[in-house]
Amino acid sequence: MRIGVDLGGTNIRAGLVEDGRIIRKAKAACPAKGTAEEVLETVAGLISEVMCEGVESIGIGVPSVVDTRRGIVYNVANIPSWVEVPLKDILEKRFGIPVHINNDSNCFTLGESRFGKGRGYSDMIGVTLGTGVGAGVIIGGRLYEGRNAGAGEVGCLNYLDKDYESYCSTPFFVAHKTTGAELAARAEAGDTEAIALWNEFGGHLGELVKAILFAYDPEAIVFGGGIAAGHPHFEAAMRERILTFPYETGKDVKVLFSEDGDMGLYGASSLQ
Repeated sequence: MRIGVDLGGTNIRAGLVEDGRIIRKAKAACPAKGTAEEVLETVAGLISEVMCEGVESIGIGVPSVVDTRRGIVYNVANIPSWVEVPLKDILEKRFGIPVHINNDSNCFTLGESRFGKGRGYSDMIGVTLGTGVGAGVIIGGRLYEGRNAGAGEVGCLNYLDKDYESYCSTPFFVAHKTTGAELAARAEAGDTEAIALWNEFGGHLGELVKAILFAYDPEAIVFGGGIAAGHPHFEAAMRERILTFPYETGKDVKVLFSEDGDMGLYGASSLQ
């Protein structure tokens, strides 16, 4: 048995994983504007809630740069007090078992690779669409994280006048004075402007996929995150743009969408 934790600026979740299944879960609002100690106590409290005898390790996905060897997290997104936190040492002293830390997008990708839509693919990319664009890289069946757990951050690559993140996540909807949920509701009601905006979004996402194909040439790309749930509205436009990729890869790469919101927990629990 292992525990996985998904730390976000809005919510923190913990899950007890046994034999590839989450058998116990706990969730709490993140005191993001509080002190570093208040956030830490919330994390520890959730771990305690799902803890039981026989747990071998704890894995935590954090939206930040991570020194995975020493287990130190830096400048955590949306949690201002977490500038530099030696999370591994703190939690190992508290719980007395090994603790592993990594970037949250890497944990999502690892979860999909081992338990989700990425199973069976040796080389795959996981991409999360939400407040921003996060990504993780699986090469030869293993997570490639880079020196600071930041490998594969394709959202930060230059695109048009800004970067891919500006056109493939929340900033796109903010620029159009709407949200993904609102735009989805309007599209479902037949609003032509909303449908056009989703098609535009899908075109940008298709360009992101093409950048991933040039950089990594993976067998599969798996999308997750809140915005990815709206794929019925943008998938056709995205796939049409992918077909303009100049090599055969654009035709046979598997572009998939996550069906399980707990993949970050599964991935975190798999960290070693």
